[in-house]
Amino acid sequence: MKLLLHTHALIWWWLDDAQLSAAAREAIADPGNQVWVSAASAWEIATKQRLGKLGDLAEASTRFVELVAADGFRNLPMQTLHALCAGSHQAPHRDTFDRMLAAQAELERAVLVSRDEAFAGFGVRVLW
Repeated sequence: MKLLLHTHALIWWWLDDAQLSAAAREAIADPGNQVWVSAASAWEIATKQRLGKLGDLAEASTRFVELVAADGFRNLPMQTLHALCAGSHQAPHRDTFDRMLAAQAELERAVLVSRDEAFAGFGVRVLW
């Protein structure tokens, strides 16, 4: 299965946080699954770091590439088609990062690992 991690799922994975659901943790840990991390998550984490909102994971943006590689995850760059899809979705959700993740999950045929119920409006498959 191809998984795309929402930013909160990635952070909770790195922190071994109990907020990450058992189903999400099991799917991420399954070596049979491909786990992808979006460039949008790098952007969101860098933004959160700049704003001082990362707490226990303050170095996540400076070590982002290293941390993703250490877990064997794959980087998913943002492409023009992703941007066009994100901008044209009719879902009322306004979060730019979430719109990009929804578009990438749709176009890349990935299951989005997220607890955010707003993704139901995008019609993408979600695992939590």
